[in-house]
Amino acid sequence: MKHPYLTEDHEIFRKSFRKFLEKEAYPFYGQWEEDRMIPRSLWTKMGEWGFLCPDLEEKYGGSEVDWGFSVVINEELERVGSGLVGIGLHNDIVVPYITSFGSDEQKQRWLPRCVTGELITSIAMTEPGAGSDLANIKTTARLDGDHYIVNGQKTFITNGIQSDLIVVAVKTDLHALPKHKGVSLLVVERGTPGFSRGRKLNKVGLHCQDTAELIFEDCRVPKENLLGEEGKGFLYLMEKLQQERLVVAIAAQTAAEVMLKMTIDYVKSREVFGKPISEFQNTQFKIAEMASDIEMGRAFLDCLIAEHIDGRNVVTKVSMAKWKLTENAKKIAAECMQLHGGYGYMEEYEISRRYRDIPVASIYAGTNEIMKTIIAKNLGL
Repeated sequence: MKHPYLTEDHEIFRKSFRKFLEKEAYPFYGQWEEDRMIPRSLWTKMGEWGFLCPDLEEKYGGSEVDWGFSVVINEELERVGSGLVGIGLHNDIVVPYITSFGSDEQKQRWLPRCVTGELITSIAMTEPGAGSDLANIKTTARLDGDHYIVNGQKTFITNGIQSDLIVVAVKTDLHALPKHKGVSLLVVERGTPGFSRGRKLNKVGLHCQDTAELIFEDCRVPKENLLGEEGKGFLYLMEKLQQERLVVAIAAQTAAEVMLKMTIDYVKSREVFGKPISEFQNTQFKIAEMASDIEMGRAFLDCLIAEHIDGRNVVTKVSMAKWKLTENAKKIAAECMQLHGGYGYMEEYEISRRYRDIPVASIYAGTNEIMKTIIAKNLGL
């Protein structure tokens, strides 16, 4: 299917990026899974080739291209493996907070190094006692002279171990009513006094993606690291969650497409009772069902991406896509593993990794239950 928002330039870029990944990522991905870490060298190589933050202005080192190039990057990273999700988070989730709400001084200070891969970013919203309920976060930031004194803990932070620049959601006003008006965003840099990292979390899947706890104990953050205005952090988060959830939907759709292709190849080659599995009606029906779901998912997603690139408000549709496409990918992962038989449960077969990597997509960036709540509310219920 031809994506309506992509041109010949995007496809030339895709070929170039895919060639890069075939040399720098595919051969090493299995080892990164065992190491439980993606090396920083991949980040700097991507920076050298212009694959980090391509939509940034040229004055910050970007290529100043449309968001279609980011879509291509996210799709091709997912084809390698879901553990590369942290790169998409850097490009399309964290850095946009700085470009949209940062001061000129902050942009000059951080963005050029985000483009080169010298700075890896993360965003810290979730806490041990607060996930989707961001208005009730407990991490506090008290202004003391030229610094904010930050105390609290964050968890499930993607890029948590390697990040050099962390956008942290904090409470700057404990008495604000409604509560969300007390939320602000601070940028905490590696080496800031009082900032430390807790455990590198051991996850069911996404093994090469570093996920960690972050700890702030009287952490002194310069007040010039306040992102935007005090008390507007919650609004900033809500504004940027549209693109974050769209990135998750893109990854889920791509994973489903990859899983279907590998399964079709497998059932054609695997023989049972003297003939390929693909000749059994049950297999054909399962493949037909999955292919239909994937085609419909892609059609909806492509229209949604085009609307997002045009700058339209697509919060309701994004919530629909994030919910439906991640659930669809989970179902397809289970069906594809089943069609692989016993081999599907073996680590050397990619479907086993896909099966354990995909479920978290229905949890992060807002659970699918929250997505349904948003859809219902926006439908006037």
